[in-house]
Amino acid sequence: MNHSRADGHATDSMSRGRSAGVPADQATVRRSNLALVLRHVSARGPCTRSAVAAATGLNKATVTSLVSELQARGLVKEMGPQHAGSVGRPGVALALDGSRVGALGMEVNVDYIAAIATDLAGRVIIDRRIGFDAMGSGPERSLSELARMAERTVADLDRLGVTPAGITVAIPGLIDTTTGIVVVAPNLGWRGVAVAERLSQANIAGDIPVAVDNDANLAALAEYTSGVAAGTSDLVYLTGEVGVGGGVISGGRLLSGADGFAGEVGHVMIDPSGEPCRCGRVGCWETKVGLAALVRMATPDRAYGTGPQLVRDPEERLAEMEQRRAEGDPRVDAAVAEVGRWLGIGAAMLVNLFNPRVIVLGGYFARLADLLIPAAQQALARLGMSDAAERCRFVASDLGFGAASRGAAGVVVERALSDPTSISIRMPPTIGVVEGTPMA
Repeated sequence: MNHSRADGHATDSMSRGRSAGVPADQATVRRSNLALVLRHVSARGPCTRSAVAAATGLNKATVTSLVSELQARGLVKEMGPQHAGSVGRPGVALALDGSRVGALGMEVNVDYIAAIATDLAGRVIIDRRIGFDAMGSGPERSLSELARMAERTVADLDRLGVTPAGITVAIPGLIDTTTGIVVVAPNLGWRGVAVAERLSQANIAGDIPVAVDNDANLAALAEYTSGVAAGTSDLVYLTGEVGVGGGVISGGRLLSGADGFAGEVGHVMIDPSGEPCRCGRVGCWETKVGLAALVRMATPDRAYGTGPQLVRDPEERLAEMEQRRAEGDPRVDAAVAEVGRWLGIGAAMLVNLFNPRVIVLGGYFARLADLLIPAAQQALARLGMSDAAERCRFVASDLGFGAASRGAAGVVVERALSDPTSISIRMPPTIGVVEGTPMA
């Protein structure tokens, strides 16, 4: 999927300061080599400069120059001598630093706003979520609350000495990722909302790039890189929120579609005589399996849209249902069984279309997975193409409701690893970068 910058700010301080006499292609080669070295250190570190040179095919002088610049950008650090068991002077080990460079992933969903900040190694620094009625508040109030959370989180990072390399926002809807505009988000009631532009006006550093993407796609990326099915080259992730979205990893790549709109599985019509959906159609899959559908069946007195209610986080709604189930309310088990059945019916279509090995259940699906999966697996076995269905299993995500914001932070990390020059130089490099012709 295209994760292009949406705020128009240039972040390549090397490019801004480069002499007009330096060929652009040489700068491109250097940027590529910086990324090559950084990725190797990230994946294989701690490792010496000699080991990096041997693995990448770059000569030692070039590696030394590149490492110097990566250190100046706060991306690589020295860990001390590394003894490889061979005779001779030990080399100095290098490792990914990232302690002063972070990534901020955020999410706006129907009933909450969340933020997760990580370092470049993916370690979580800050994790927060607040209950918020985005569905009933409208885009302006929602974006104001999002901006406040961004300001607070960036300020906390600053106190920790961490500068965010970027912000990515997850939204449940169709997103124009090149402009950061939400084309349509049915469950939020948004159309044509310029999220990136609004967030770039928040009281945060003006050079922090802001991007916007679909929540299910970002969550699928998080699952693929660090979730329960990490490394599975063919998987489908289902969000399990008030609405239901899907992220599809096929052949190890996110399936985005011609316009980046692939994965809107919640709005596939599954019951022509079913309930009306907020998208304007009838019988969409999410009207059968979304959290709103479960709440309507299990606790009809507390259904979404039944009157003034305190804003409640999804976890609180699930805790209430679990309490009622423990008290013997038969409606809860009946509602979960019905959702599980429809979950399997819809999953059969996904298996027939995409032939995944794993369907990862996120959001509230994960919380109730032990109750949902038996009914879902039974329906899948009955309706899916036999071989494909037999080879596909449901698993519960362990990322909870934070999968999308975790994936959003991961996109920022990926951008930094792919283009280290997007991270500003903090101190003058010591070798061959500022004076003379830079080494490639």
